[in-house]
Amino acid sequence: MSVAERSMGLGLRALGRLAGSELVDRVGARKPAERALYRATREGFRAAGASARTFKAAQQRKEPARLKPAADRGLFDLTPSDEQQMIQESFRAFAAERLRPAALAADGACAAPAELLEQVGELGLTMLGVPEELGGAVSERSTLTAVLATEALAHGDMGLALAALAPASVASALSLWGDVEQQATYLPALVGEDIPAAALALHEPRALFDPRKPATTARRDGADYVLDGAKSLVPLAERASLLILGAQIEGRGPGLFLLETGSAGMLVKPTPGMGVRAAGSGELRLKDVRVPAGALLADGDPVVYAECVRRARLGWCALAVGTAQAVLDYVIPYVNDRVAFGEPISHRQAVAFAVSDIAIELEGMRLATLRAASRADSGRTFAAEVALARSLCAQKGARIGSEGVQLLGGHGYVTEHPVERWYRDLQAVGVYEGALLV
Repeated sequence: MSVAERSMGLGLRALGRLAGSELVDRVGARKPAERALYRATREGFRAAGASARTFKAAQQRKEPARLKPAADRGLFDLTPSDEQQMIQESFRAFAAERLRPAALAADGACAAPAELLEQVGELGLTMLGVPEELGGAVSERSTLTAVLATEALAHGDMGLALAALAPASVASALSLWGDVEQQATYLPALVGEDIPAAALALHEPRALFDPRKPATTARRDGADYVLDGAKSLVPLAERASLLILGAQIEGRGPGLFLLETGSAGMLVKPTPGMGVRAAGSGELRLKDVRVPAGALLADGDPVVYAECVRRARLGWCALAVGTAQAVLDYVIPYVNDRVAFGEPISHRQAVAFAVSDIAIELEGMRLATLRAASRADSGRTFAAEVALARSLCAQKGARIGSEGVQLLGGHGYVTEHPVERWYRDLQAVGVYEGALLV
């Protein structure tokens, strides 16, 4: 069943404002937006109230809710549905109207504006991966839809997109692997109106970090687990009230734990990086931090941990595609308008070929990412597809960022033009592990 047909929340509150904006006409999203509003009027959408940050358990179900695999259409077709196109177009409009203008200041401040995150929350991002019965808006796996939404937001700014998507990653992880009690405790707040800051913490501050072998440890002590170690590049680190972090469980293998911030033994400090600075990344230190045994996701299944790593890498691929598309969309009019020696610089073969190479490599990145997402939705293995997509997006994304700077010449080196920021952001794709998942 399609996303819109299931009354996808997806911020129809925000879409109502977008439908009245001239920007919707400029991006050609008028008809999709009107169709979304009509369906919202006809079918309504689910609204969940905000929950206290104590994350008290709501009424529990007998079994955890899970999304079923997407229906197999029998065709290899990565073309988004009409509803997915509407979502992407509307999110792209929001990114252009809200994220892009705020990106430079957020990059300088190394933090996303709180009011902007509230506006993003109205888009219903956290509902994308949550079943209807848990307050979400879908009944089938929606990895492909999440990838399209991520790409659209990254077109505005990668750092702000990461900050906006971090809580949705935690909601998706709980939907995929949370048990009844975990879903009842945390999901009501994450799909409500006042969404708490939350993030996925896998990366660690050490050379040659392998996410499959975390140095952070978890040992059993009575009814609790005791966590020791460090996590780095955690988005919204100083704001987050809930984290999902990876740790090596003593005698078992890697697993995922739910951790409410503010626990004894936790220390958080900001660690601004070269790129994606608007995400407010920080480092988390853990010293004898106790969490109950019920904080362990999926009973510590290492297969689930491996899938989490793959889905996180797929999320970074989507961010790379959106940012690389922003580079292409920016350099084409620039090289056409920039005149040197009496003619536009796009008339020079070296410039024209460089722009065409960006377009070719970008299309390869996009197709590899969509293919991996499609396999994830259908319940098939997608490890090889994610590995291919990540390799393409890390290598080609970094090259596209560099080419964007080179094509603008001296203008590419100054903050007056956003390509220097996109260059820095795209370097993160091959470095970051975790932070978000789709």
